[in-house]
Amino acid sequence: MSVEIPSAVLDELRKYDTPTVCNVLELFEMRSRIVGYTDVRIQACYPALPPMVGFATTATFRAGAPPRGGDTYMGLGAQVERIAALSGPKVVVFQDLDDPPTAATFGEIMCTTYKAFGCVGLVTSGCGRDLDQVEPLKFPCFTGGTMPSHGYTQIVELEVPVRVGGVWINPGDLLHGDRNGITTIPHELAALTAEGCAGFMDAESVVLNYLRAGNVTVAGFVTARDECKRRMIELGKSLKARAASAR
Repeated sequence: MSVEIPSAVLDELRKYDTPTVCNVLELFEMRSRIVGYTDVRIQACYPALPPMVGFATTATFRAGAPPRGGDTYMGLGAQVERIAALSGPKVVVFQDLDDPPTAATFGEIMCTTYKAFGCVGLVTSGCGRDLDQVEPLKFPCFTGGTMPSHGYTQIVELEVPVRVGGVWINPGDLLHGDRNGITTIPHELAALTAEGCAGFMDAESVVLNYLRAGNVTVAGFVTARDECKRRMIELGKSLKARAASAR
């Protein structure tokens, strides 16, 4: 199921970190708690940047051997043409077909190009380079490592399902990412997830405010935890009911 997601919902999602988004997604009980997010292989190049929210535009990549025809950076023109035709904030997602990666998927030129055509970030199972030059762009990048050379850069296929950090990502999937990692958000749950984040943080604040106030006791901590849990359960019931009625 794919639904239109208003820009206001995307803006609301950007206010929250990715762990909070994951916490709220768990309340819907629509997928296992151990799927839908990237594993330890994918790390943020620029952890201080705010959350990235956008729709995946996918590609496969290799750089370990010369292309049969054409130059290096083969396929970039076709990819940019595709990206330019897409609406909304876009996140470029690469699956590196070389195992292990033999060269960097991206550098300064590619990131500058993607940002100019409306992309808000990049994710690759491979590596990046030119990290000092990309940093001033404030363009979030998530990679499996760093390498100094681009090798024989080839973009092989566009808009296909890709597997990155243990997660299958399809073209158009909604992604939320920050220094903690990246999660997918089902389109039909995007608005409710954005709304639920504030309520989840309010529930957590019951425990946090108690602990920060000082003069804590075990009994007081248990009471605060019980109230936090009660609020989370009520939030989950509300979100699940509203999600079910929207189907």
